[in-house]
Amino acid sequence: MLDPPLPKPPSPLDALRPSLAFRWRTATEFVEATLKAAILDGRLPGGTPLRQEELAARFGLSRMPVREALRQLESQALIDVLPHRGAVVTEISAADAADTYAIRRALEPAALRLSIPRLSDHALRDAAALIDEMDAEQEAGRMGLLNRRFHMTLYAAAGHPRLLALAEQQLIAFDRYLRFHLASQGRAHMAQEDHRAMLEAARARDTGTAIAVLERHLDTAAGTIARFFATRGGVTEAS
Repeated sequence: MLDPPLPKPPSPLDALRPSLAFRWRTATEFVEATLKAAILDGRLPGGTPLRQEELAARFGLSRMPVREALRQLESQALIDVLPHRGAVVTEISAADAADTYAIRRALEPAALRLSIPRLSDHALRDAAALIDEMDAEQEAGRMGLLNRRFHMTLYAAAGHPRLLALAEQQLIAFDRYLRFHLASQGRAHMAQEDHRAMLEAARARDTGTAIAVLERHLDTAAGTIARFFATRGGVTEAS
């Protein structure tokens, strides 16, 4: 008599089962929303592989909507596409986020303090235009780029290339947290009022107010991401 087949080992993708009963306008939206919810609430932990073939089989779909959904999730920094591994859930952690904010808080006020007295009217107009672009932008990846360009425009006249290079490096590292945050909280949490307040203080050459707004901006963002991790039960994937 043949032995009964061994049960399949559990998979992180088993967490998707409760969501499969819902339907969306398109198959891509359905896959994206289901995976996004599981990533944001921690059911799919950082590093989980998301193979197109397996996902297509679980959702009962072709690979095309799965591939497009993964592309959308990558643009939101919810997944990474790695050489020789394919798509995996982004690894993020409360500790890494706190480090990034601490470094930004040390570097950026210094850059802004040096830059404001030298900022040209042209740079101020560019910063205002970037705020308007962020107001209209819907794509998370582009939002991160515009946010970085806005901050660097205000810091650009600091006159210390190494300081600026370090500040931009941290803004680039922060980008995945910004996109992850926007995916979780929505674009209404972009804190554009802080950007406008910084710009107005810079126009008035009020360095003290501009720095105070920037520090509050960073502290608020750090607190928000810390609360996000706390709501996930202290899950701290590798980010």
